[in-house]
Amino acid sequence: MIANYIDEFIMFCAGLWMTAVGYGYLPFQTSNQGNQITWLVRLVAQFKWMGPLLIAIAVILAIVSPA
Repeated sequence: MIANYIDEFIMFCAGLWMTAVGYGYLPFQTSNQGNQITWLVRLVAQFKWMGPLLIAIAVILAIVSPA
């Protein structure tokens, strides 16, 4: 039971981090490696919707999980 809450807390924190990086509140440092930078920029742009989705999933799981 406690392990489920720990998993949901980690998922919630990861969602907060993804949301903050996606909207530019936190920097996302990348090494200068040419084509890899464009791939990472596209990935980080997707964090704008993946972060809030991860937060919503964590909250729903916390509410639904048996006490």
